[in-house]
Amino acid sequence: MITYIELWKAKQAWIDLSKAERGDYMNALGPAIQHLLDSGVQIVSWGSNDAATFSKADYDYFAVWTFPTIEAAHEFEKMVEGAGWYNYFTQVNAMGTAASPQHIIETMINQ
Repeated sequence: MITYIELWKAKQAWIDLSKAERGDYMNALGPAIQHLLDSGVQIVSWGSNDAATFSKADYDYFAVWTFPTIEAAHEFEKMVEGAGWYNYFTQVNAMGTAASPQHIIETMINQ
């Protein structure tokens, strides 16, 4: 199982769109997201980055997904780029195979 985390914030190009244009863009993403869900991708959570978060990352929104395979995650990345998402949003991503806290702590110790 692959965990994928996105953090993003709007660029000026997004802010400059009308509310209707923003809605049209987001609505156009619906079928692609549904296709992901139908293929075994899961949305764990989407949310707004709370301003009161300690050591808050400088991004306004987040999404956490799980993908059944690394190939599915790479297809998602291509889909996001192909949809022109990065024209409107500055984004950073994190991806990796789900592991236990003990495994990650051991990995950190043994670097």
